Amino acid sequence: MPEALTDIERDILDYMVSYLRSNTYQPSIREIGHQFGIKSTKTVSEHLRALTDKGFLERDPARSRGVRILGMDLRPDAVTVPVFRGIPQHREGLHADLASEHLTLDRELAGTKGSFLLRLTGDELAVLGMSIGDLALVEPIALAELSDGAILLVRGAGGVPVFRRLSREGNAVHLEELRAGAKPERVEHPARLEVIGRVSGFWRPLRVHESTATRLTAH
Repeated sequence: MPEALTDIERDILDYMVSYLRSNTYQPSIREIGHQFGIKSTKTVSEHLRALTDKGFLERDPARSRGVRILGMDLRPDAVTVPVFRGIPQHREGLHADLASEHLTLDRELAGTKGSFLLRLTGDELAVLGMSIGDLALVEPIALAELSDGAILLVRGAGGVPVFRRLSREGNAVHLEELRAGAKPERVEHPARLEVIGRVSGFWRPLRVHESTATRLTAH
C-alpha cells in the first residue's frame, strides 16, 4: 500500500487529476502554486517530490510538465473510488489513503464526490441479498435529502459505524437494524445523528466454479 499522504499532498494530487481530465495535460508548477496560494516554486517541487517518493507520480525533470500520475484511469468519464475492506471503525479509517484498493468506475455509477466502496466481510447487508465479498457503494448525503426506506451508514453507540434503515415520524426518525425482529431506535433529535452516507448501489463479483458451471455447448 502506498505511504499515506498529507492533506496538502492529497489536495495537490486531486487538483492534478482534475486538471488533467479537463485539459489533457498537467498543470505547471506555478499553476499549482497559484491554486494553493504557495508562492515558492521550490515548495511546490518538494510536494511533487514527496508524491513521487510515495509512488503516486512519475516525473521527468527534462520535460516541462513532465509528470505522470500512476495507478489511476484519467479518462474524463472515469472516477477513481477508494475501496475499504469491511467498515472502518474510526473516522480516520475512511481516509482514501487507507483504502485497501481503488477501483475506477464510470462517473455516472460512482455517486457524488466523497463516495466510497465497502467490500463486505460479514452479513451486514444480507437483508439486501448481499454476501461476503460484495461491494456496497456508500454515497455522502444530508439527512434532509433522504427518503423513508433508505439504507444508511451512521455512527452508532460509541461512534462505531452501523447500517440502518431510515423511517420518519414527525420530527423524529427511526433507525431499524437490518435483521428480523429488531426494534427500531427512535432518534428524537436527528440533527445530532451523524450520517456517513447512503447505500446507493452494489456490485457482486461473478464466481463460477468450473465443476458447477452450466454448459452452454451441445453435448
